[in-house]
Amino acid sequence: MAPEIKSVAIIGAGAAGAVTAAAFKAENYYDRVKVFERRESAGGSWIYDADPRPHPPLQPGKLAEDVDPPLKIPDLDLRVPKAVPPNQQERYSQTPVYNNLTTNVPHIAMSFSDRTFAYGPFPPHYIPRQYIEDYFSHHETDRFLSLNTTVEDVSKIPPTEKGGQERWKLTLRKYDPLRHIDLWWEESFDAVIIATGHYSVPYIPYVKGLEEYVQKYPGRVIHSKPYRSPHIYTSKRVLVIGNQASGHDISNELVTTARLPVNQSRRSPGLWDGDFPPAGIEWKPVVEEYIASTGRILFSDGTYLDDIDTVIYCTGYQVSFPFWNAAHNGRELWDPKDKKLIKGYWHTFFQDFKNLAIIGLPRTLTFRSFEYQAIALSRLWSGRNKVDLPRLEQQEKWERDRLESKKREGKRFHDIPWDDGETFAWLEGLFEIAGLGTLKGDGMIPPVLGKEVVWAIEHLRKYPRPERGKDGTMAGDVEGADEDKDWVLVEKTKKDSLAFI
Repeated sequence: MAPEIKSVAIIGAGAAGAVTAAAFKAENYYDRVKVFERRESAGGSWIYDADPRPHPPLQPGKLAEDVDPPLKIPDLDLRVPKAVPPNQQERYSQTPVYNNLTTNVPHIAMSFSDRTFAYGPFPPHYIPRQYIEDYFSHHETDRFLSLNTTVEDVSKIPPTEKGGQERWKLTLRKYDPLRHIDLWWEESFDAVIIATGHYSVPYIPYVKGLEEYVQKYPGRVIHSKPYRSPHIYTSKRVLVIGNQASGHDISNELVTTARLPVNQSRRSPGLWDGDFPPAGIEWKPVVEEYIASTGRILFSDGTYLDDIDTVIYCTGYQVSFPFWNAAHNGRELWDPKDKKLIKGYWHTFFQDFKNLAIIGLPRTLTFRSFEYQAIALSRLWSGRNKVDLPRLEQQEKWERDRLESKKREGKRFHDIPWDDGETFAWLEGLFEIAGLGTLKGDGMIPPVLGKEVVWAIEHLRKYPRPERGKDGTMAGDVEGADEDKDWVLVEKTKKDSLAFI
């Protein structure tokens, strides 16, 4: 029997939190919905921090649980707010948005179905940030927001009577900028939705000698998260590690200011790499060792670099849920080895916690996929869903089979590719769960994945891809492409149309 859910806590006021709040309000069923956001405004990872300093300490090879541990909760009665000195522990709340960042996904496919971006197809970073804020106001869910409020602990509350349902206790910390204090208190909810994103805790791999190198040369090695502009690297010798989206952008920006060539370390060719590096960039293989005594950086092919001024690691982020009280809740939430939710189903639900869910985790069609998740979840918890979740045995089988197949393919568990139809099947599954709203108009309706959206995903590219066709032309070198724009039109779908996300 499904639990009765009337109060819902949403953790995070980014895009996932915004559409989730809208879906739960529209359902016209829930008595209390609150959105807890640790930043000063809604916007999530699209909030721009002009000055990201101080840089968090680098911890090469360390897992998120070590880099971003839970905060110690004051030993006080928090049933009413208590004031304590402000927290000094790094919470990784600043964003990785750099000055010239634009979206990677065409605006028609990225925006929610009921409200589009101001313009596109690949607008600058402040457009999605404004859009998220406006989305809360448009749906009048800004009254659900509790800003500057960090969820520091989520613990289940046992049923008060036999056959009753578990609830959740949230321990909350709100920074008061006027008094420069932290206010701590507790609130309880029937259900919790995690919408925290996964671009907070930087990942830097272990490399021989890197830890000693970082200690000897403070500030020389950074993660791309605090990168903002190429201008502070004027005339400096720079090594960029990585060649995915941020590595590609940053390397090309640095060519305009840094001492040439800009060195870029690649494990393998990237999506936008041709047969030769762009002008001003020199490709290097993976770093094998850092030698702190001399400052030398050795590569796997035996070559080396001396006198490097800055090393920028564009190596991505780790999923982190420091608020999850594993000891109290009986298990961990995330498996860092297999990089997946534990006991998850359909990248959204949990097999053993019927009143816990997560939105926005998979690498797939952002932001639009969040909308399908949010509507399906709001309908399921209101009991108005068209299709039930499968039996527990089937959910467990889905998890086992997917883990096995993804390991065999060498792919990540929560990557949902577009071109083999998996994205469509996943969204259709959520569509089926949700069904329609009520005859009186309660509930959002999951959007149609229309021809215009599909066309944009499969044909619009922020960057041209360098693959050559039989006639020798590059992808993107097509008749009618606009040379005055910073995006291209491609003729046909490539193997992974969402690989740029």
